[in-house]
Amino acid sequence: MTWVLILLIAAAVFAILAFVLRIPRAGWEIAGAALLFGVAGYALQGHPGYAGSPKQAVETDKTADAALLKQRQEMGDAFGKGATWLTLADALSRQGQFRAAADVLKTAVEKNPEDADLWVAYGNALVGHSDGLITPAAQFAFQKAAQIAPDHPGPPFFMGLALAQSGKLADARAIWAELLRRSPADAPYRADLESRLARLDQMLAASGQAMPPPAAPAPEASTSAR
Repeated sequence: MTWVLILLIAAAVFAILAFVLRIPRAGWEIAGAALLFGVAGYALQGHPGYAGSPKQAVETDKTADAALLKQRQEMGDAFGKGATWLTLADALSRQGQFRAAADVLKTAVEKNPEDADLWVAYGNALVGHSDGLITPAAQFAFQKAAQIAPDHPGPPFFMGLALAQSGKLADARAIWAELLRRSPADAPYRADLESRLARLDQMLAASGQAMPPPAAPAPEASTSAR
């Protein structure tokens, strides 16, 4: 009976992805494969006959990943149209399946090469697949997103995050300082960015690395001659 319920749930999830969220037909096979992979994993490791053993919830890496996904979604509301692709890729990323998410997003950017949000998500998936380290492919994805939408805060934010995770603290700080300089005072991500910059400064000071020069102030509006 348990397996019948599991298969019904998997079928329902696929139906929602295909007919409610309307993911492109090209993504049906990937979505189906991801669901079957999950069912197969449960078949190998699951024990539905065992009694439950609830434990107190603790913060995990996946929880942190979910927070970053939300950050990317909030930053990219006005920059992309690939919501169906992002929904599937985010679901895979939340489960730690970064390789599958990157494969989905590779197809997405091939079909929608001018969607900055898809390129940002693709870069994030590649960074996740490399255990948090930035790769040339991920760097290209962030740079491509920045070229498409220069005002998009996502590319420099996540590029800086990947650089920081890779130990390139000074490079990360330079990128984040420039993003902060050009960010509106009421930007929803500004407080988080300031906090991250402060932690980077502490890490740079502790490591004895030279602080990069501060970013040039934003140009003031010219005043008319009196």
